Amino acid sequence: MTSMNAHANELSSVDVLAPIFKASGDPLRLEILRVLRRDTFGVLELSQLFDMRQSGMSHHLKVMHKAGLLEPQREGNAIFYRRPLHLDTEKLTDQTVRQIFETVDRVTLPTHLQEKIEAIRTQRAEQSQAFFARHAEQFQEQQELIAAFDLYAEPVAELLRKRAAKQNWQTTLEIGPGEGAFLKVLSGLSSHVVGLDNSRDMLAKATRTCIDERLNNVDLIEGVTDTLLARGDAFDLVVANMVLHHVPSPADIFLDAAALMNNGGCFVVSELCSHDQDWAKDNCGDLWLGFEPEELTAWATDAGLTAGEQLFIGLRNGFQVQVREFWKTTGPK
Repeated sequence: MTSMNAHANELSSVDVLAPIFKASGDPLRLEILRVLRRDTFGVLELSQLFDMRQSGMSHHLKVMHKAGLLEPQREGNAIFYRRPLHLDTEKLTDQTVRQIFETVDRVTLPTHLQEKIEAIRTQRAEQSQAFFARHAEQFQEQQELIAAFDLYAEPVAELLRKRAAKQNWQTTLEIGPGEGAFLKVLSGLSSHVVGLDNSRDMLAKATRTCIDERLNNVDLIEGVTDTLLARGDAFDLVVANMVLHHVPSPADIFLDAAALMNNGGCFVVSELCSHDQDWAKDNCGDLWLGFEPEELTAWATDAGLTAGEQLFIGLRNGFQVQVREFWKTTGPK
């Protein structure tokens, strides 16, 4: 009887695994999984990437979703797709999905796909830049529709002060400093601070803040993280306050932050949790409606960073802010 039960369980497992292998047994679907390693794309974007009709792409995505290889993510009125955030290490089906991901990730993306992905990222970046160019004068007012600066800046500052006493941060980078309000905090914690922003209008405001506050150890640079990577810069601390929902590929920020950090460095992020308030895209220039904490953790892990302290702040208007820290090799001493 025991032998028969074991055989029945084995057949049951095979029945459960079959749809996963069937859904992934197609070169196009494997390429879709490959491009979704770190990025989240909409149906139209995936159709553009693979030069196929939207109806055909939707069919593939439906099959892959049903098999547990993908999950939909609603961004306002649009549906984007990503790899599943929650994979159970003890569950056979999830182990199988994870193995498929690990295998397909060993395959190098073809050049033509890399170029198309970069084109989509560039389009997203230009959309964000255009918003800030139009609304630079109303930046603070627009942002406070979601979260007043002090509501997330103070918890981040408190966390950094707690760490700074033992970490001896000499060099600090703030990605997307906006009007420069947080640069004053960083200026007091580090010998040299760099503020990096791709918006010339916002950098002009940050420059005025540095002059008014006499922040003589702060340098402002127009560009993106690639700009600093090309220069060979390295930092002990990297900070990104409410920036990820404005960038075309948030996962790449984690990769670049890790590459820019010295060993033992810290990456501190304050960011919106996932929400459904679509008006933020039009009114605040948001590309993404926040992120699940598991997304940030997965991106950090992929970049070789280790998650540290985390704090969640609920706001009266329905938004929630997460404050996270990630360490390169070693955690806080």
